[in-house]
Amino acid sequence: MGQVEAITQREIAADPEDVFDALADYNGTRRQLLPEHFSEYEVREGGDGKGTLVHWKLQATSKRVRDCLLEVDEPTDGQLVEKDRNSSMVTTWVVTPAGERRAKVVVTTTWQGAGGIGGFFERTFAPKGLGRIYDALLANLAAHLEK
Repeated sequence: MGQVEAITQREIAADPEDVFDALADYNGTRRQLLPEHFSEYEVREGGDGKGTLVHWKLQATSKRVRDCLLEVDEPTDGQLVEKDRNSSMVTTWVVTPAGERRAKVVVTTTWQGAGGIGGFFERTFAPKGLGRIYDALLANLAAHLEK
């Protein structure tokens, strides 16, 4: 078993605070940004940043669906951390300034992968697939904020 990591990033032509607020708005904006890989989205507690408990199913591949129940924290300014109660998966969103009215968003997801040959394939292909999913979400975020 080893740690698997997927990283995706994008610059968005919007104020960093607005970008962060959109990502932290689980009751409203976040739901609108999700690509088709997400289903059964439900805010169970909170809904705005720290203290939120949110559920969704993530269809990573045609055969692989992950049932996620995420606790949201904001350990530092510009950072959202989503810890899955159902697995070792942790997704960290970091929003930083990238010039005047521009923000850089970096999404990092880590989890403990399988061992053996299955683990080899997971470490090889899962980060690319998850990267495409989060790239689509960030494209939706950019489209939403750059209107």
